[in-house]
Order: sequence, then structure tokens, then C-alpha cells
Amino acid sequence: MFVDEAVITLRSGKGGDGCVSFRREKFVAAGGPDGGDGGKGGDVILEAVEDVNTLADFKYHRKFTAQNGQNGGPTNCFGKKGDDLIIRVPVGTTVREAATGLVIVDMVRAGQRERILNGGKGGKGNQHYATSTMQIPEYAQKGQEAQEIVVKLDLKVLADVGLVGYPNAGKSTFLSVVSNARPKIADYPFTTLTPQLGVVNLSYGKTLVIADIPGLIDGASEGVGLGDEFLKHLERTRVLIHIVDAAGTDGRDPVEDIIHINEELKRYSQKLASLPQVIAANKIDLPDSEVYLEEIQKYCQANQLPFYPISAAAHQGLKPLLDEVVRLREQESSEPVVFEREYIAPVQKDTEGFTVIKTAPHEFEVSGPSIDKMLGYTNLETEKGFAFFQHFLKERGILKKLEEMQVEEGDTIKLGGVSFEYYH
Repeated sequence: MFVDEAVITLRSGKGGDGCVSFRREKFVAAGGPDGGDGGKGGDVILEAVEDVNTLADFKYHRKFTAQNGQNGGPTNCFGKKGDDLIIRVPVGTTVREAATGLVIVDMVRAGQRERILNGGKGGKGNQHYATSTMQIPEYAQKGQEAQEIVVKLDLKVLADVGLVGYPNAGKSTFLSVVSNARPKIADYPFTTLTPQLGVVNLSYGKTLVIADIPGLIDGASEGVGLGDEFLKHLERTRVLIHIVDAAGTDGRDPVEDIIHINEELKRYSQKLASLPQVIAANKIDLPDSEVYLEEIQKYCQANQLPFYPISAAAHQGLKPLLDEVVRLREQESSEPVVFEREYIAPVQKDTEGFTVIKTAPHEFEVSGPSIDKMLGYTNLETEKGFAFFQHFLKERGILKKLEEMQVEEGDTIKLGGVSFEYYH
């Protein structure tokens, strides 16, 4: 089953919690803290692979979670790091943030790996919080929470050349004749229901990768006949071969068909419409083609479009057409078309700034490196210094944390060697 779109939920691993523990040895009277750190949570990583060419694996499995880090343990035992989660996607998969549609990453090279989410950092054990004034810290740091994001995977085939044209113009026949592809061919609309890729090996050592896009109809750019879903597969191509039925089968007008298809391309994407395009007037082996060939050629000359009369079924005129396509392709950049990153996942805030513990019914203690640093350069005896101190407590979220812990009016707050009463 060919599936080229999927919406999935990704979740990194949570960081393990730090441990609260103290040395308990027979001949050690006052063992210090020995709580180990928690392990880091696993990352979520995407890998582009060539042996997968559909997103069908994501049709029913839609949530992917990396492993959590283990909690720290006594005697300085560190928690084990959570395993990273590596998700394999086809080369050519664009990853977008589902809510906004912004590009997170474009997976265009085989073996490319991209970290989508970082696992949470492990929390520090209580061994890190021993100070001259707090020799038996009864607290440890919690591990960072996991990150989660909903993404849309969008597969766009990688090809040098895209085939466009109305149903039954002969695109599938052309691809089967010039390449190793074996698409289904029959005389009815929409024979091709999924993009077909073929590799053309030319006699002078050049190769072309050609994508046969399902037949377009009027309104395709707005989604009629799933046209907009098919058109996206042309976005990475460098040259378009526009195959038109020169015999006017079923009463069609080839020139009008060229105009309508190009209007659909323009409505979908101006960039797509501006790609180099070669008109291949197909079915010249049929008698009715003589009626239209001159009109097609005049239109192409007026619009400066390369014109090549061919018969895919009879193998006529194919080499000159392919030579021109190679020439046009080599004028374009050899680098794959890549959609630039537009979305950056938010960085988790480090919770190491401070720790708040309730040491008695109406007493709280706030500690941490940022607290010690602030107290080192702030003179609380001055009005200006005390105002800065109050601002620091608010801006760093310390007051909010105290309120979450249900601090009450008149409770004692200790910071390092400083104590004050809490008033809202």
C-alpha cells in the first residue's frame, strides 16, 4: 500500500529523578549524602532510509515514545540512560509541526539522522546539595519532563524529471518504454493511482530518475481528483516532460490540454510552473495526429517551449527528447530540493536554578547555585539591594513555587544564611 501522508505523536523519554540517600556504614558515625543522579531520557531521532518507499507503517501505529531514564540510587549509583528511539522514514519525507504546518526537517539523503526531541535531563542526587550550612540535604532534583510533539510526515518522491499530462496521454507507456519501471497500463482514466518511479540509463553514461504522476484533471490544484496530493510529488523535480495526446483521442484538443495543465501547475505553485518544461506530442503514429501537430508546434514556438513529436508505443523520437531533458537538468542545481527548517522545538528549561523544601510546618528553605551566587553580590542591608532581592525572587519563579507549596502569611523563608518572613 502506497501511503504518502501520516500524522504521528512523538514523545521523548523523561529524565530519571535524583536519589535522596545517606551513607550507612558500620564504622561511619555520620555518613554524608550519597544519592546518585537520575539517567537522561531517550531522544527521538528520525533516520532516512532507501529500503522503505511508503509511510504505510504509520497508518495504524501513530504514537512513538522513547525510553525514560532510570532514577538514581544510593551509594552514588547513577540511573541508566533511556534508550533513544530511532524511527525509519523513506528518503524524501518532510516532517512538519502538525498544528502550524511549519517544516521541522526535510529528510532528503539516505542515512540522514535528525534529532526531533531531546530526552529530559536526569535530576541530581542529594550529594550535590551538601553545603556548610546544610550537611544533610533531604531533597534531590526531579528529572526533566519528556517533550511531546505531533508531526505530519509528508512523502515527496525524489526524481530528476516529472511527467505531467491528462489521463490517457501516454505517460505510463512512455515511462515503461524508456525506463525499468513497469506501471499498470490500460485504456481508462487514472490507471496510475500512485507515483511511479523509473530509472533511465542512457547510452553515454547518464541516468535520469523519472516520476510518473497520476493524470491531472481540471481543478487538481484545489484537490479535485486528489490532484493536490499528486502535485506535491513534482516539487522536488528539476524538469517537467509534459506529455500531450497529439491524436486528440476522445475529442480532446491537445493545445487546450497544455494550457489547462499549466494553469493547474501555476495555481498550485508558481515555483512548479516555472520549472523547465518540454512538450512531448505523443501518439504521432496515429493518423489523427497530423491534424494537431502543426497547432501544437506553433503554440510551443510562441511560448518558447521545446517541442518533440514522439510515439511511446512505437518507440519513435524518444532519444532526442531525452537528450534535451538531460541538457535542461544539468543546467539546474545538482543538489536535491530541500525544504528549509521553519520550526524549532522549544528548549526545556533547566530546573537546577533552585530547590524549595518544607523543613517545618511553617518553615521553608530555598537553595541552589543561583541563590548562592545572588547572595554573594547583593547587599541586603541597603534599600536598593533588598529591592533587587525581591525582584530576583519573583523573576526566578521562587515566589510562585512557594505559593504552589501553600506558603502562608508569616511563614519563615530561609535562603543560605538569610531568613525572612513571608508576606504577600
